[in-house]
Amino acid sequence: MRLRRHFHTEEATGIDLAPMLDFVMNLLIFFIITAVFSKELSLALNRPGASSGQSSGNDTGSIAVNIQADGEVWVDQRTVDIRAVRANIERLHAIKPEWGVMVIANENADAGVLVTVVDQIKQGGVDNITFGTQSKK
Repeated sequence: MRLRRHFHTEEATGIDLAPMLDFVMNLLIFFIITAVFSKELSLALNRPGASSGQSSGNDTGSIAVNIQADGEVWVDQRTVDIRAVRANIERLHAIKPEWGVMVIANENADAGVLVTVVDQIKQGGVDNITFGTQSKK
């Protein structure tokens, strides 16, 4: 009787990690490259505090636009909606075309409201815009 010899060939039972590592490396390279090109643009805006507490009014040759901390906008000592700033500026600028606009913003006023008001003033035809701050009370 012949003895049968059994040869056990060892099969690789592990998981091949090379394709997964290639995929992870490709993802890593993709995210590193896109992170370099996607920089968030912002503008740091620091408004100085008022030192004298005196606000410029109509007696100094400028139209006063006040922006309160709560976002309320005053034009020529009247509260107006932010969408009506342009119409009020056009009306006042037609009366005194040589006057500029003095924007007086509270230190805690939202910068978005300030930018919207300045845009409305520019659309109203005034290019001479100066800025100031309100004193803390």
